[in-house]
Amino acid sequence: MTLAGLEALSRETMMFAAIGFLIGGIDDLAVDFVYLARAGWRRRDECALPSLEDDTCHGRIAIFVPAWDEAAVIGAMLATTLDRYGAGDYRLYVGAYPNDRATIDRVAAIAEADARVRLVIGAAPGPTTKADCLNTLWHAMRRDEGEGPRARAIVLHDAEDVVHPDELRIFDRLIGRYAAVQLPVRPLIDPRARLVSGHYADEFAEAHAKQLVVREAVGAALPLAGVGCAIERGVLDAITARRGGDPFDAASLTEDYELGLAIAAAGGRGMIARVWGKDARRPVAVEAYFPATLDAAVRQKARWMTGIALAGWDRVGWGRALDLTEHWMRIRDRRAPIAVLVLGAAYVAVVAWGLAVLLRWGIGAPWVALPIPDWLLATNAVLLGWRLAMRAAFTGAAYGWREACWSLPRAFVGNLIALLAARRAIIRYIAMLRGARPVWDKTAHVFPEVMPGERR
Repeated sequence: MTLAGLEALSRETMMFAAIGFLIGGIDDLAVDFVYLARAGWRRRDECALPSLEDDTCHGRIAIFVPAWDEAAVIGAMLATTLDRYGAGDYRLYVGAYPNDRATIDRVAAIAEADARVRLVIGAAPGPTTKADCLNTLWHAMRRDEGEGPRARAIVLHDAEDVVHPDELRIFDRLIGRYAAVQLPVRPLIDPRARLVSGHYADEFAEAHAKQLVVREAVGAALPLAGVGCAIERGVLDAITARRGGDPFDAASLTEDYELGLAIAAAGGRGMIARVWGKDARRPVAVEAYFPATLDAAVRQKARWMTGIALAGWDRVGWGRALDLTEHWMRIRDRRAPIAVLVLGAAYVAVVAWGLAVLLRWGIGAPWVALPIPDWLLATNAVLLGWRLAMRAAFTGAAYGWREACWSLPRAFVGNLIALLAARRAIIRYIAMLRGARPVWDKTAHVFPEVMPGERR
């Protein structure tokens, strides 16, 4: 009876997982085909970009940096940002909370020495949500505009970001032609935690070099990453009017993702700007260290999963009827919980099948073949090999061949993080359905040792 139960469990879970992997693999393969076709087209917007040596500024740019409990990084981030941006018509708005004195002190010290930094302290104690902090910065900027120039674009950054010296030039030239411009995000790999921190590098290398390019190619909404993105002022004004005074939804856990969808719904066009600046080795990008511990990575992934795949589904729906490419992309955005279920079933199947094999060997029973068709097993093996090869290729293009090799074991680390994050996301989502207030569930940040004046 034990053997029969193990084999029945392995048979059902293995078939469920195999079919799930097949559907997911075909979906990923379709994205790859669109990308490969798109790669043959000339990126007219990139080729037409004026020389980055031209310092002509077409209007003020406001940079929003929400900061809760960021005393460890905000000082270095602001100093490096001011150094890399250099002269220009811009202003940094940094949002802090009245019960976070350490962050306030770090920002105030820099703001006193440089008028381009504006410290904004919200009325409510923290943490609220990042969107709520961004709304506070929005209202502070509008008050300032009563006495000074009006910003033509708003750029979003986090307190741990390492900005690129050329990013404001790119935003200045592309905003107006596009409602939103997203630069690639390039996670920095912590050599002391190469597996956990490095799996972000693999994911973003593929997402910002392929997946966002595909979304742009098929005409779907371009979700923003919340860092290294610029939004045209008129679009934010229109969204603000529709939302009753605030451009960012304070009840959202992933306001950046939803803002990208809202911009597309308002008729604005977004783009992923993969532009090679003075450094021809890689495109202009935003760099930052992502979580390097398992617990921190699980917390961050759970917030993304809750905000996009669970609560986000309730909040933004499917978009326009019969907009099939948009529906396809939103299904991909929300498939994480189902993918985790399929992955969990696969692991259960492997364990159950292994125990059944050991039991048969122990009692001298004859060997039984795997309970799934050979063609299905072979097809999934090919799709898995293709998927790992694609990930390695994009990681290699961004970080070199050594990291491409590391991307293979990191795929399994990413699966583990996703499994753990799914449990936390579901618990959090249920709490939200029962009326729990969304809060800023942030992780501790580290700023790289980059001294002002050093150009990376």
